[in-house]
Formats: sequence, structure tokens, C-alpha cells
Amino acid sequence: MATNVNKIDSNITGLRIAEEESINVLPVTPNWVPAEPNDYGDIGSKITTLVRNPITDGRQRKKGVVTDLEASASFGSDFTQTNFQELLKGVFYANYRTKAERTDIPSVTVQAGDDTYELASTTGFLVGSLVFGSKFTNASNSGLHRVTAVDPDVSIAVAETLTTEASPPADSKLVVVGHQFASGDITVDVSGSLPKLVSAAFDMSTLGLTVGEWIYIGGDEEAQNPLNAVNSGFKRIRLIDPDFLELDKSDSTMVTDAGTSKTVRIYFGRKLQNETGVNIVRKTYQLELSLGAPDTAQPSQIQALYMKGCLADKLDISIGTATKITNNISFIATDSETRASTVGLKSGNRPTLEDSDAYNTSSDVKRIKMAKVSNTDEAAAKFFSFVTDLNLSISNNHKPAKAVGVLGAFDISAGTFAVTGDVTAYFTDIEAINSIRNNEDITIDAIVVKDNAGFAIDLPLISLGGGNPNIQLDEAVKLPLTMDAATAASISPDLDYTASITFFDYLPDVAEV
Repeated sequence: MATNVNKIDSNITGLRIAEEESINVLPVTPNWVPAEPNDYGDIGSKITTLVRNPITDGRQRKKGVVTDLEASASFGSDFTQTNFQELLKGVFYANYRTKAERTDIPSVTVQAGDDTYELASTTGFLVGSLVFGSKFTNASNSGLHRVTAVDPDVSIAVAETLTTEASPPADSKLVVVGHQFASGDITVDVSGSLPKLVSAAFDMSTLGLTVGEWIYIGGDEEAQNPLNAVNSGFKRIRLIDPDFLELDKSDSTMVTDAGTSKTVRIYFGRKLQNETGVNIVRKTYQLELSLGAPDTAQPSQIQALYMKGCLADKLDISIGTATKITNNISFIATDSETRASTVGLKSGNRPTLEDSDAYNTSSDVKRIKMAKVSNTDEAAAKFFSFVTDLNLSISNNHKPAKAVGVLGAFDISAGTFAVTGDVTAYFTDIEAINSIRNNEDITIDAIVVKDNAGFAIDLPLISLGGGNPNIQLDEAVKLPLTMDAATAASISPDLDYTASITFFDYLPDVAEV
């Protein structure tokens, strides 16, 4: 017998997101990826009605009509290594600039000490590549491995011991996360305007790196690092040449390094930046808000609210003191749709969410640095040593496209990609205040690392505002600053973007220090 419930508790609701094939149209078998909302903003449709108000002796209005619909959705969540990478593509209107990433792995074989992964395509896998395996049945096949040989479009051999695995799981994956150079091949040259990581025998342009991308130089073993410690650590690529990588944004001033007998390692990730021209990619989504079963006799019959034709309109990322890194994302939608429990949820795959810990701001944030843009100093002086908070806001400034005969919007137009933010720092030097007045070119970046993974956010060019010292009794003087980011094409034609984020699937232990 049907029994209607008296209420639906929030803890039995759920949110999933699927990428559309085209606006308002799902693929034949969509993937409904779960989200982890901490809270919701507006989610649904706001209906506009206009009443009739004729001039009559009755002095009464008559029932109105529905004339418009505004659909939107927003939610806040913790920012983890895995739960937001896909949605960021919609925020940045771009695809990731990846290295080799393979999921079609027929088998893992071990024959006479030849430990190999079979691959349908070995493009992007090089001798010396550092590859990171995940979700294999045998633990030894996951983790970090170094490629020792490549049999084109057949297999790659690695230095580490693998375990035979005839049919790896469908979601197992191999990703190129770095490179180990031959002994003595890498030197550091500081004779130019900016330091260069020089290879005598390897073509640096084959690594798939891009200008503005962050890398980590060095590894957990002494032999994997340059001779001089200041040449290790996080750096940003400023120029790529077959013979060298020119670097900036180093924590320390780099020095000449002969690199004798060192098998230097570098680690890199997948980079996302707002693109221009033909590289711009628009992604639309549908949001599925499941709202539980209204009939206790039919617990599997779930009702739901769907937001259709969603574009990621605004993303706010917050890094505060003694808390978690969090974000809030909002969508503009063309329309909404309800599904009664007797109809059920839309069809498709509903995978489980990959578990990933939150980032804490006390120990996982390894660097927040604001400094003047420099073409000659890879370790430009930072404006401050400590901050209390950093907030970034990325907006696509969408506007719904309305038309006669359409309730809601038939499409959505993108506006200017705008990145703003604010930071509150402990005041130490007057230089930041002077930079505001002089309208100098400033840059800021943040690097977060935890459990051998992490990400780097980079705004290559910003202008500063605010800057009035905040002075309170018995407290340290603080300096609140506002930021407006802009394309950095004026610095370098290859930095023609406003913001980037690079995710590292693997980083050595030393990167967490």
C-alpha cells in the first residue's frame, strides 16, 4: 500500500552532473558523476508572471500568465584533488593540456625480467618517462615507474617489478607525470636573463610542456636532484627550446650547476588555462538533484529535479586560515525539469566518486607568492611572507538568450572571462602600496601539495587595488589588497591567458616539505 512520507530529509538527497552532447541534449549514455555539496544556493527556476489589471468599476485584477523563467543552480564544496577537475573545464572554456594518459591497457606482462604494460598507443611515452599507474588489481602495477624501453604501439617496459595482470580493470590508468634524464645530461645555465635547465642529449620540446606551466625539479633520492639545492623545487616554464627550458618563479635564485653524474628528475601535470580562438571549448551540463522517494512502499522510485543546458558561470575559491580549501560554483541554465518518482531518474552510468581528502590550509599550502613581474629575476622579492586569506573569483559573465515562443532561454551567451580576487597579508614593507600607486605589473601564484599530489594556481599578470593598512590595537598590521587579472600577452605572447591551474597526479615526498 502506498504510504506518502511527511517530509524529505536533506541527507537522502544527492547531486550528480552529466556533460551534455549539445545544449539541452544528453548523450545516449551520459555519465552522471557525483558531486559533494556542503551546501546549496539557489537551485531551480524562478517563474515570472504578469497579472491582468484592466480598468473596470470592479477595481480588481485578473489572473496573470507565466511570461518568463530564470533557471540557475549553485553549490559549495571542499576543493579536493579529484572532485573538481572535470567541472573546471567548463569554467575555463577549455580542455586540459595533457601528456600521455592511457586507460585502454590490455594487459601487464612479466617475462624474463621484462616488466611491461601493453598499450594500444605509446604516443607520448618516452624512454625516461615517469609514469603513474592507478586502480590496477595488483598494487605493484600502480604507483610510480620509470620507462626503460618503448616498443611503438605495442608496449612500454619499466625499471620496477610488475605483476602479471591479464585483464586490468576498465578504470585503470597510466599517466606520464615526469621524466628522468640520463646521468650527467642536465646542467643549469644562469648566464642569460633567466636560468635555463639544459639538456645535452634530450629534446626538451618532446615532453609536451607549455609556456607558463609549473614543474617540480628533483626527486626523493639525492641522485635525482641537481647538485645545488636551490635548483630543485617548483619552477615555472618561461620558454621552451629543444636544448633547454627557461625558468622563472623560483623560490630561490638559481645557480650554475654542472650536474655531474646526476640523473635529474622533473615532475609535471595537466594544465588548464582559459584559451583563445579555436582552442575555446564550451561545455554544457545537466544537474540532477535527486529528492528521495515520496512513497515508503517504493523506496527505489526516486523523484528528481534537473537543470538543463547549464554553463558554469562563476567559481569562487577560498583559502583561509586554519580551515579547508573550499569553492562555490554557480550555473546559468536554459530550463529546469522535474521527474516524478513513478518516472524515475534519467538513464546513464552513475559511477562512484573517487575518494580524495580535503586540503587543509595549515600544512598543505606550500606557497602563496605575490611579486612584481620580472623578465630578469627568477626569484623576484615577494611582497609579504604570510597571508591570512586568499580568495579568487572566476566569472564567465553569461547571459541567457531569450526569444518569443520560448519559456526560459534557448541558449546562453558567454561574456568576458574575468578573474578577480582579494588577499589579506601581514604588512612588512611599503613596496606593495607603492606598486598600487605606480600601477605596476604584478603576479601571484599558489601551490598546494598533499599525499604525493597537488595543484598550482597561477595568475601571470594582475593589477592591485586597496592597500590601506588595517591597524588594530594589540594586533599585527594587515594589508588588504584587491586583484584584477588580465591576459599576460604583453609579458610574453605565449602567456596569452588570464589564469591557469596545473594538477599534478604525482609529486615526490620532498615536494611536501
